Amino acid sequence: MYEMTIRLRTDGKVCLYEQIYEHIKKEIREGKLLAGERLPSARFLAEYLQVARSTVDYAYGQLSAEGYIESRPRRGYFVCSIEELFRLEGQSQMQVQSQMQRQSRLEGQSQVRGQSRLEEQSRVQGQLPAGSAGGKVSGVSASAAEPESAGRRGEVCPWDFSPYDIDMSGFPFSVWKKLTKNILTYANSDLFARGEVQGDYELRAAISRYLHSSRGVNCRPEQIIVGAGNDYLLLLLEKILGRHIRIAMENPTYVRSYRIFRSFAYDIVTVDMDEQGMRVEPLEREQVQAAYVMPSHQFPTGIVMPIRRRLELLKWASGAPDRYLIEDDYDSEFRFRGKPIPALQASDELGKVIYLGSFSKAIAPAIRVSFMVLPEPLLEVYARDCSFYSCTVSRIDQKILNEFIRGGYFERHLNKMRKIYRAKHELLLEQLLPFRKKFVISGENAGLHLLLAPREKLSEEELVRLAAEQGVRVYGLSEDMSRSPAVSAAVLLGFGGLDSGQITEGVRRLKRAWDIL
Repeated sequence: MYEMTIRLRTDGKVCLYEQIYEHIKKEIREGKLLAGERLPSARFLAEYLQVARSTVDYAYGQLSAEGYIESRPRRGYFVCSIEELFRLEGQSQMQVQSQMQRQSRLEGQSQVRGQSRLEEQSRVQGQLPAGSAGGKVSGVSASAAEPESAGRRGEVCPWDFSPYDIDMSGFPFSVWKKLTKNILTYANSDLFARGEVQGDYELRAAISRYLHSSRGVNCRPEQIIVGAGNDYLLLLLEKILGRHIRIAMENPTYVRSYRIFRSFAYDIVTVDMDEQGMRVEPLEREQVQAAYVMPSHQFPTGIVMPIRRRLELLKWASGAPDRYLIEDDYDSEFRFRGKPIPALQASDELGKVIYLGSFSKAIAPAIRVSFMVLPEPLLEVYARDCSFYSCTVSRIDQKILNEFIRGGYFERHLNKMRKIYRAKHELLLEQLLPFRKKFVISGENAGLHLLLAPREKLSEEELVRLAAEQGVRVYGLSEDMSRSPAVSAAVLLGFGGLDSGQITEGVRRLKRAWDIL
């Protein structure tokens, strides 16, 4: 057993469980804790550090969720075997110098522009009031603008367990109205002039800071491209990566992205997943140039990719200069146990990850603002071949969102929505307890839906049909399959757009439909 010495700070700046988590993670990444090594028991470590047992349990739980350690029944926690981290030291000195010079040159070009923007921003901020917490309105739900789900739904159903819907009752309408009014009141002609093609610098700087603090993403504002939804960004990405490339996608996957890629001249290779996510062997065998993955919370299966598989993917991407990983981090904000899983891009030190994110799920579907973080080599390609494409997001909307983030309203909104969704999540799990005899329930502790797989040989079509006879709409996993199912039949139960009464009544009707005693 590895005996560790952890110096805990008691100044209150960093919570105790996070200090334990960061210390053990660092020891593993630096090779001081070896694969297969047994960690102290939670009780022993808690007594040694003079902290509560729950503090150590929380740290171990986060490390386990990220794949750094694993729990073995009646034996304790052990360090997982992971690939080496890939650092810039592996490159030649000439490559390192070239990258540093390129970064310095780009930063120098943006410094003058950024200074003028910051001066104007300071003037505007000086006129804006500090703002207050958002007011509460009556609860409504909104679809996350999914055409395919809208087509499936048809008429309104009060017990629609859609995995795409979100809860709009917590949206801070009063704050959004106030920010909009202030920006339009004090706006000058510059706000209505044509903006930067990548999006306003102030918004990109705010996104960069937010991504670093919440997702561990390391990027400069110059690497970020703002667009109206992921559709536009994926279309732009096709121009950057080029046509007629082979791209790998998980099976099942996010069907909308699959359809967009299929509309390109891409040769799509679908890769079945195991319990850790996309397998790496088919990528080598099929000779693909890019892989589209959702490592922090895969849709629709809910799989969290452990650090070992992430590093295997990074190793594959580093094997050739034209290989890239496209990371779709679509709902990483909503994790109900532990803190959010760091992005795959946070472990990328060779510029192999293209990071995609959106505010549609975290704020509102109508906030059609997404962003893409390009690695440095592709940033040069974008500047050369695609910089004539105009930004597709209104500068007024960009300004409002920037103030929403910078004023701390976004962080408060996320904290509020996490509490709302956590309560719904716990209620749904509680209501589904009798279902565990007939179903395997997965996808817990993160996201806005659960996955139910029948233990018996019951077809997905029959489950959906029986639920519909009781007035309940559920969604089959096969709808997100790009080809023949790689897993057994399963249905998705989303809870984001339902209130507590609808969840309770909907599950009661499912009990009757599926003969749950």
